[in-house]
Amino acid sequence: MSFKSKFRGPATSIDEQIESFATERVPANRRWPIPAISIVLLGNSTAMFFFSFGAQQAFAVGFPKMLVPIGYFFVGAVFIGALTMRMASREGLSQGLISRGLGFGSRGAAVTSFIYAVNFIFYFLYEGSIVSHAIARYFDIPVSSVGGTVIFAVLGLLTILLVWRGMNAMSHLQTWGFPIFVVLLTAAIIRLQSVPGAHPVGPSGWAAATTGASGMLAAMSMANGQMIFQGLMATDYGRFAAKSIRYRGTATIMLLELIPMFTVIFLGAYFGSSLVGKIGHDAAMDPGLYFVDILGLLGVLFVVITQIRINVMNLYGGSVTLASGFDVIAHFRPGRPWWMFLVWGFGVVFYAFNVINHLGTFLQVAGVLTNTWVLIILADYFICRRLLKLGRTEDVEFKEAEVRPWNPCGLISLVVSVAVGGVCIVAGGGLADLASFIAMFLGPILHVALTVATKGRYYTPAAIPERAGVPVA
Repeated sequence: MSFKSKFRGPATSIDEQIESFATERVPANRRWPIPAISIVLLGNSTAMFFFSFGAQQAFAVGFPKMLVPIGYFFVGAVFIGALTMRMASREGLSQGLISRGLGFGSRGAAVTSFIYAVNFIFYFLYEGSIVSHAIARYFDIPVSSVGGTVIFAVLGLLTILLVWRGMNAMSHLQTWGFPIFVVLLTAAIIRLQSVPGAHPVGPSGWAAATTGASGMLAAMSMANGQMIFQGLMATDYGRFAAKSIRYRGTATIMLLELIPMFTVIFLGAYFGSSLVGKIGHDAAMDPGLYFVDILGLLGVLFVVITQIRINVMNLYGGSVTLASGFDVIAHFRPGRPWWMFLVWGFGVVFYAFNVINHLGTFLQVAGVLTNTWVLIILADYFICRRLLKLGRTEDVEFKEAEVRPWNPCGLISLVVSVAVGGVCIVAGGGLADLASFIAMFLGPILHVALTVATKGRYYTPAAIPERAGVPVA
């Protein structure tokens, strides 16, 4: 393999590029090299969200305390991502498809696919809102007006066109988009030094807006949700990695994604802390506003390009998981890219009704749902199947004829854990911040216990004998 070919995916037909194996296994001859996958993931690494995240962490606990949640995020994401990507590469399946065999059944996995899709819808909305803020600020258009909604909708449609061909399209987009991102970000850092009213400060000046243990709990809760979600996203791209890839390879992909991501997080803390005295805490956490203040029209261009680079991934991820969900629920296969219009449509409606104002509540609820689901899947694959040999350890079942519609082991574990997490959120205070931690540990424990108690009988329909020799009832 030549050096140049390491940064490209394999030659595929247009149909394969468009469908991206959303409802089937990725064949062995359609796998991608590690550098090529890492280039695609750069779009996620440099999302505007992480500028906001860095400022939020700084304002929550300040420096150096922010190193605790950020360090937890980094180490945990490498670990979870290495596991999920290794699992996905061995099976060649998306998260929605692999969930069918790993504890949920075909229809149960469809439900979790819709939960996963909501994450992509909300992040599509969040990133699109940032770019709408940038354009609205520069051209003096009210953010919540019809004009603001039209800006959001038009940019979303443009993004759909850019990612119509899936991974191949994203690879080309990130290849030219990342250097532009670096140049404009460098220009913003240099220009910040002379912005009137700004006070560029190093880590020693990154002070918390509040004091007390509540700030650390909130920071850890935010970090916990992102830690799991980054590992989860890795699955959609890890399924394209070679089946023979080792944990060292999957950990390398995660590191190549996370190092630039954490650079952006720390720069977000830097920009926010440097500008908070000039524009206030809320605006200092919104890069769509302050990059325009720093760079003017170039700031608008910077935000637009960056938003497109991450929202192609949100649209792609949402379409893959919706395709697998509706494939079972309605036996409806219009084609993967058409599901991007559903993600876009929900995003436009949510933008018009200012759903983004409830970001904090969403992250708490999504953290409970998503974290618990992912750890149940990992527990099923690595403990129930590979360690305890309760089910097939290779070629995990995913076709409807091979799995039950509902696997009570995963579903009961998820429902009970989410219910406990929901009670914690309703209780408020520190319990709300601990909700995702409590649920994500309870879920896999319950799932392993139930699967052991039922001897793995719910992995396959009663009429189909388990290939590994495990009897089914």
